[in-house]
Amino acid sequence: MIDVPMSVLDLAPVAAGATASEALAHTTELARRTEELGYRRFWVAEHHNMPAIASSAPAVLLAHLAAHTTTIRLGSGGVMLPNHAPLVVAEQFGTLEALHPGRIDLGIGRAPGTDQRTALALRRTMEGLSAEGFPRELADLMNYFSGDDPGAITASPGLGQSPAVWLLGSSGFSAQLAGLLGLPFSFAHHFSSQHTLPALQLYRQSFRPSRWLTEPYAMVAVNVVCADTDERAEWLSGPAGLSFLKLRSGRPEPLASPDDAARYPYTEIEREFVRQRRDGQAMGSPETVRRQLTELLARTGANELMLTTMVYDVADRVRSFELVAEKVVGGLSRSV
Repeated sequence: MIDVPMSVLDLAPVAAGATASEALAHTTELARRTEELGYRRFWVAEHHNMPAIASSAPAVLLAHLAAHTTTIRLGSGGVMLPNHAPLVVAEQFGTLEALHPGRIDLGIGRAPGTDQRTALALRRTMEGLSAEGFPRELADLMNYFSGDDPGAITASPGLGQSPAVWLLGSSGFSAQLAGLLGLPFSFAHHFSSQHTLPALQLYRQSFRPSRWLTEPYAMVAVNVVCADTDERAEWLSGPAGLSFLKLRSGRPEPLASPDDAARYPYTEIEREFVRQRRDGQAMGSPETVRRQLTELLARTGANELMLTTMVYDVADRVRSFELVAEKVVGGLSRSV
């Protein structure tokens, strides 16, 4: 038996027929409940131009969540740096850290988290939107917190009030960069499971001790739907698969109900796409989820797991995290 830290990644999902206000209220409810259950972190992800997701402004949402919780760490999973000037990110998260010292994580991503047209509308210039510019912009951001660049512009708040900075990734680029910089690394296993092991290996091989870490620290984000039975979890997971399918086909919509997802006329190719999307994830009863997470830990050697649960009804979302905390965590091990 081991004590594996468990954290939460939430996208403030907007269900069909609901509003963004309702989605954000449900995310607030989930943050409070997962804090009570002992989860370590609660992160929200930046996405744009997606009707099923209401977490487009992480800094604003995190300020709200911090005001409604007291102990759980709060962070971005992540802020997509190509969309923003580094100074703006430094000031926003410096402000959050000043308001809530020791509770703020700044997870940084390299992708825009949206389509290129929307990314251009956010940034208003092509400069900074390429992968090649990411290391330089990350260095600028870190310098605003540390003041290591004498004579540079001062981020206030920001200078001397640094949140914990993480790099996020779904391939090897950010994994290697996180290792070289000695930063903690979070891998998006929940939508890039085929790249998980190579990226983690690259991160550990590249790691150099730093002022932030003396040894690698890897967190793995995984889709989890835990219900009283395998059949119930299968039913609840339908909307997430359909939502991702529609997003990838250029037709993003609010999250369908389980009934509507079950009635959707999938082609064989679409069914296979959804099946592959679920490979390596954790869905089922507490016993099934415990086995699946144990296998994931054994394969990855992750220091921490971050669970994301995309289901239609907030009560089912909360129930999934309750079951994991109460019936899964205590029985996890690193061997199968």
